[in-house]
Amino acid sequence: MKESTKYTLQVGIALVIANMIGTGVFTSLGYQVGPLPSGFVILMLWLLGGVVALSGALTYAEISTTLKRSGGEYYYLGEIFHPVLGFLSGWMSTLVGFAGAISAVALAIGSYSSVLFNIPEKIVAVASIVIISGIHLFGVKTSGRTQTLLTTIKLSLIAFFCLVPLFFSGDSLSGISFLPQPGDLDLMLTPGFAVSLVFVVYAYTGWNAAAYIAGNLENPARNLPRALLMGTSIVVVIYLALNAMFLFVSTFPELEGQNDVGNIVAIKLFGAKIGQVFSALFSIALLSTLSAMTIAGPRVTEAMGEDYPALKKLSVRNKHDMPYIAVLVQAGWSVFLVMVSSFKEIIQYISISLSIFSLLTVVGIFILRKTHSDRPFRMPFYPITPLIFIVVTLWMIYYMFREDPMIIFYSFATMIPGAILYFSVAKKKNIEN
Repeated sequence: MKESTKYTLQVGIALVIANMIGTGVFTSLGYQVGPLPSGFVILMLWLLGGVVALSGALTYAEISTTLKRSGGEYYYLGEIFHPVLGFLSGWMSTLVGFAGAISAVALAIGSYSSVLFNIPEKIVAVASIVIISGIHLFGVKTSGRTQTLLTTIKLSLIAFFCLVPLFFSGDSLSGISFLPQPGDLDLMLTPGFAVSLVFVVYAYTGWNAAAYIAGNLENPARNLPRALLMGTSIVVVIYLALNAMFLFVSTFPELEGQNDVGNIVAIKLFGAKIGQVFSALFSIALLSTLSAMTIAGPRVTEAMGEDYPALKKLSVRNKHDMPYIAVLVQAGWSVFLVMVSSFKEIIQYISISLSIFSLLTVVGIFILRKTHSDRPFRMPFYPITPLIFIVVTLWMIYYMFREDPMIIFYSFATMIPGAILYFSVAKKKNIEN
């Protein structure tokens, strides 16, 4: 019997969950408790991020089921606006959205595992990328089973981690209140709240993961909206529970400015030796995120290879029907970024760069509704749903620009080589046609 070349709904949901639950939720809190010293405000910050992600997921569900092809923003923006915009999105996804995020996850895996094993974190990071990329070259069946297994391990660990503090005495807990306090509303209207949202957006990045494999999903008209919405909803609940647990256990001073929140909480709960074991387990759990990005990312470069003859090698498949050159290119670039970058340097850059193209895609729904009458899925509460995403994202980008305008500059500067490449490959495409 021929091996299936389509991912199931279960894998689609696992892909969304695994893409989202990664380094962000285990690192972001350390950058939030300083400007927002309130348990209630921080949970509202994460809830707002969840509402924005769900609004985006509903919008993407309608766009992806209408356009019916893998490739994510690369394909959607090219169809709705102009191919150059889609190409730039694919360029940024390849350089930043996936490879950059993979390098950040890999560095986090190295950091967590180095607590227990005396191995340099960059060696662990590179090994993680190479091993996971190798696994995903062996076809959809192997790829899907690996993803489901790693996601199950991750969710089981998180569930245990959320419940275990309930059995500890008050002496080992923080005493932070989650009820509204005087001044909380003022905190929610400060630039610090908007800038902190950048880290939350990074943590929620991946809510659109299933859209990248729309053409590789069984019954996409039915399963794609379900994968996006079920996966995102599950993650919103997990993020609220996990951040509440972090704050329940550790005080603001203990968390402020820390990059390894999971380590801090585990060691405080279980002591140094057992805490180190949990740190190593977190590194295993993060392999799920790395794996999910290795599935989704090459679908963008593969789609670019299908559309532009000059890049056709990116769409070449191996005997297992996997775009192996696209997988290898992404792995190679990710390894390079691991060797030359640090984790902290790429987080805000990733968040802003991806938010720009997600914003443009969501804006595209207003055009798509006028040009395509055949829509298998219609989002509820239109146009409020996309407007929530647009307004909050613009608000976040505005305050981020005020705080550090160079990040916006870096994002646009990265697009310039992509634009040059587009006009080169588009010209060759027109000549061949």
